[in-house]
Amino acid sequence: MVMNAGQIRTIVGIIGNVISFGLFISPAPTIMRIFKNKSVEEFSPDPYIACIMNCLLWIFYGLPFNHPDSTLVVTINSIGLALEIIYLSSFLIYGKNTHRKKIFLWLAAELVVLGVIAGVDLGHFHTHESRSTFVGIFCVVFGVIMYASPLTIMWKVIETKSVEYMPFYLSLAAFLNGSCWTTYALLQFDLYILIANGLGGISGFCQLILYACFYKTTPKKKSKTPPSEVQLQNV
Repeated sequence: MVMNAGQIRTIVGIIGNVISFGLFISPAPTIMRIFKNKSVEEFSPDPYIACIMNCLLWIFYGLPFNHPDSTLVVTINSIGLALEIIYLSSFLIYGKNTHRKKIFLWLAAELVVLGVIAGVDLGHFHTHESRSTFVGIFCVVFGVIMYASPLTIMWKVIETKSVEYMPFYLSLAAFLNGSCWTTYALLQFDLYILIANGLGGISGFCQLILYACFYKTTPKKKSKTPPSEVQLQNV
């Protein structure tokens, strides 16, 4: 039996969801540490705040009135949204008042921005193509911001000639996630998923190259602090 492009795209999307889930669940050890120690220590809520906005936009993008046949995009980002909310709850429970204030202010701002985007989208655009284009632009912008986050870690690797703060499996997952969703976008051409995840795949590939280059020069001592977390978002 020969599968058509739509069936292949569905299979690739399911694989992409599994890999994306791996990326979403990667901060779990950090959050478990916060709950165990009842302290957020020096961890920052910023990556989770940013990921919530990214997930909200992709969920809205994938809704039937914007972009039909994007159920897989909606499902994985809904799971991601739920996980990010759980992660942020650790900062609300064990963080400082400054953490709580920042979280509430930024979440309120994100909801306002999403509301404005949704209002303009539903009020001024009346076709799937125009709506997906409008929302897709914002998804790409926030996706680029999210995928740019590892740049500081990559620079640190080059400076220290050590991959201690760039976990291999997270870099591998970023590359596989970007590659898988890029394939998904190409099978039924979707420019916005393609751009956002193409950049993610390139970012992950560059991290793997750095890992290969500097793995041998990394000190073989056990660090007293956990590796810095690189938070990436998928579609």
